[in-house]
Amino acid sequence: MSTITKIPFSKIFIGDSERKYLNEVLDSGWLTTAGKTLEFEKKFADFIGAKYACAVNSCTAALHLGIDALGIKAGDKVLIPSMTFAATGEVVRYIGAEIIPIDTEYGTNLITPEILEKAIEKHKDIKLLIVVHYGGQAAQIKELIEICNRHGIKIMEDAAHAFPTRKDGQLVGTFGDITCFSFYANKTITTGEGGMLVTNDESVYKRVKTMRLHGINRDIWDRFTSKTPSWEYDVIDAGYKYNMPDLAAAIGLGQLEKAELFRSERQKAVEFYYEKLKDLSMIDLPICHGELEDHAWHLFPIVLNQKASISRNEFIEKMSEQGVGTSVHYKPIHQLTYYKERYNLIKEDYPNAELTWSGNVSLPLYPYMTSEELQYIVDAVKNILA
Repeated sequence: MSTITKIPFSKIFIGDSERKYLNEVLDSGWLTTAGKTLEFEKKFADFIGAKYACAVNSCTAALHLGIDALGIKAGDKVLIPSMTFAATGEVVRYIGAEIIPIDTEYGTNLITPEILEKAIEKHKDIKLLIVVHYGGQAAQIKELIEICNRHGIKIMEDAAHAFPTRKDGQLVGTFGDITCFSFYANKTITTGEGGMLVTNDESVYKRVKTMRLHGINRDIWDRFTSKTPSWEYDVIDAGYKYNMPDLAAAIGLGQLEKAELFRSERQKAVEFYYEKLKDLSMIDLPICHGELEDHAWHLFPIVLNQKASISRNEFIEKMSEQGVGTSVHYKPIHQLTYYKERYNLIKEDYPNAELTWSGNVSLPLYPYMTSEELQYIVDAVKNILA
């Protein structure tokens, strides 16, 4: 008989290295953006294989800074997937640009080249595409970039779920001009709150680095360590307060060392789910187009289909009663009141997102899940649906 009473949706793992780096920051007396943040940026860029990395206080901040660096202006039109978190849309609105949500592929929740081509045919004056690598799986990014280049459309990648994710042996973060990562508490690695923008474009990097801290033309740490008068600086644009403190970067350094281990551990849980749930006709499992090893496996989202005996909400309630945490990723953009009313969005334009949304449930997924925990979750799913 199982002794399990509660399984959370996600769980963080903090080890000795994170504590070591945190103690170094505390002992230094300098807690905000400084040496540890610079070290985290360099090691993250090296890991990805990008020239530049800029640490910020959230992926939302990274997306906002990225849009600014790409020169998107008020009134410009930006394509985004409807199956994404609200942040992907809200950063567009920050600068007064307009979003155009589009449908995604059922089973992956990714924008495909076919979906993109149809959207461009319908909307001729698109300035930017934001690609979301949903759940940890890479979109067909090379093909999407080729289409955008052909139509004069800029592209930015929302990789909040996708570290470390590969496509054709290449890490996400090395394909397009700008890629944005999240280190929120439940992400594949965490800094508590935090994000990273990576790019190979020096002009983008310089713009982002300046705008992340009030538009000041010198870093605080540079001013502190400089041998010239440290008070001297200039503000060259109206920037933001988006910098990452060293306290967060210290955690990130420790987490980065375990990123591949964490990914492989999550894959073990995913393999268990696929094997034990594959014959359950009442749910659709997530589709992985490539190798399991290329997927970051931030999420394992199942969809209760029309054969299911209960609704998605009832299923979640019963899973909670069994002590199993779940979540929903996501209520699509076209369902959210602000966007639905502003853009007169109707669900009939998003058949795949609607089909996903009606039954979408993300099962627990984190490193070091035991076979007992996984079997308990699988048994709960089967018993509830039975």
